[in-house]
Amino acid sequence: MCALFGWLDYKHINPYKVLKKLTQALANAAEERGTDAAGISYIRDGRVTIYKRPKPAHKIHFNAPNGTTAVMGHTRLTTQGNQKFNQNNHPFYGHADKDFAFAHNGVLYNDVELRRTNNLPATHIETDSYVAVQLIEQQKKLDFNSLKNMAETVQGNFAFTVLDEENSLYIIKGSNPIYLLHLEMLGLYIYASTESIMKNALKQIRLQHFPCTRIETAHGDILKIDSSGMITRSRFERKEDFRYASFMRYYDD
Repeated sequence: MCALFGWLDYKHINPYKVLKKLTQALANAAEERGTDAAGISYIRDGRVTIYKRPKPAHKIHFNAPNGTTAVMGHTRLTTQGNQKFNQNNHPFYGHADKDFAFAHNGVLYNDVELRRTNNLPATHIETDSYVAVQLIEQQKKLDFNSLKNMAETVQGNFAFTVLDEENSLYIIKGSNPIYLLHLEMLGLYIYASTESIMKNALKQIRLQHFPCTRIETAHGDILKIDSSGMITRSRFERKEDFRYASFMRYYDD
């Protein structure tokens, strides 16, 4: 169980102090789903920047620079890949036709099989999530089609987020939760894995009283929010995997 969080500021009217506090508040609140590691990604001078550490979020000072217009974050509860080796922590760097950062909440269990059957390159990253990055890179393009193909190829439970070098944010919604709000007055999208993370974070920085609209997402949705705040959507095919369903029933029992 991990957490995703972040924001996209498309009107550029929010003070740097507010956005800095928003990042830290989201990260701190997201600790309810993982304290083994935390990290964020953002675009600086047109380049993907990733800052992550094997520490709880509240022990890290997240300082995306002034002028940052989108942040994508993650807090981790380790399932595979020792968090003490920072390369195993999220977000991950990827490159297709453009650079991107990638984060995952959930567990993938066919990563070893996919590396073999798809002839994916060897990597020192042990985390199951990283296979999704490699699948996108193998297609040499970051777009709805490559994300659809990736989401239909991996098996397990997931919600993925991707931030590209053009400050476009993608959300790929599998069976794991995502909670997305639009604060139109502020020109701001904010997301977190759960409503409780969102409420706790907004309360910390006193944004809870601003009018907002929830953007609904369903299993199989792929959303792109570009730097101007425009949302476009696509879909991937939901596949019932009986091995995973049996695995989850075993633990539910």
